[in-house]
Amino acid sequence: MTARDLGLPVRVPGGGLPAAVTIWEVGPRDGLQNEQAVVPVAVKLEFLDRLADAGLSTIEATSFVHPKWVPQLADAEELLSGLSMRDGVRYPVLVPNERGLDRALAAGVRHIAIFASATESFASRNLNRTLDSQLEMFEPVLTRALAEGMDVRGYVSMCFGDPWEGAVDPAAVVSVGRRLLDLGCSQLSLGDTIGVATAGQVSALLDAFAAAGVGMDALAVHFHDTYGQALTNTLAALRHGVTTVDSSAGGLGGCPYAESATGNLATEDLVWLLDGLGVRTGVDLDRLADTSAWLAGELGRPSPSRVVRALRG
Repeated sequence: MTARDLGLPVRVPGGGLPAAVTIWEVGPRDGLQNEQAVVPVAVKLEFLDRLADAGLSTIEATSFVHPKWVPQLADAEELLSGLSMRDGVRYPVLVPNERGLDRALAAGVRHIAIFASATESFASRNLNRTLDSQLEMFEPVLTRALAEGMDVRGYVSMCFGDPWEGAVDPAAVVSVGRRLLDLGCSQLSLGDTIGVATAGQVSALLDAFAAAGVGMDALAVHFHDTYGQALTNTLAALRHGVTTVDSSAGGLGGCPYAESATGNLATEDLVWLLDGLGVRTGVDLDRLADTSAWLAGELGRPSPSRVVRALRG
């Protein structure tokens, strides 16, 4: 008999938390881009369908990064042409530059994300740009995307720690984030790319954004679980009023440009936490766990998610 058969987790609503949270599922993009092998398009399409069946309403489908840099997602056009998009489900894609935007427009994409850095070192290694010139690169992307009626999300990486620079000043993160919002991003996702954040750091960064006039409704959080702090950090963000959390089914992912980055916060682990706190997500945990167990079988290794392992063995 499983925990779910016994009616677990017990729901005990927590004070000071949002009534509902939007889960931004990044497994098909951020998860699969970090796999050694290229996953077949048919498997990716089934993964996307299963995630929608589980109740996820925002599923980041793929990326239009040059195939030379991320060969695991070189099939983006083929994937999107074969995807049966569901009513009420958004399928954003990551675009790195204007060429990526061209491909997204040709594919009929309506929701995109761009990927910036809060530190000079990572901007140089990931984008071959300086901190300022990365934003100059994004300006025409945002101008064109908004003119086409697209919604644009801005990822900010290395918000808490950088493997080359160490601790990151919250003011630097706010500066980059504020400029992305001013360019027209509808939301910022604050990334703990190497998984070193602590709950106190999360609170301090969110306080810094609030002091700069940025509301929590414009922010999302994206935690990696290198030191086992992703759920703790998420709870700190929720208590500050953040209502969008990035996660990856089965805990897939990392960062191909930062070797110390481990897997993302597992969506199942997040849903278990939120279910127990009485926070609505619209996600069916059993269907989601089945999906991640199935994908782990396709990948030929166990799921990193503790909840998947507990529920499905």
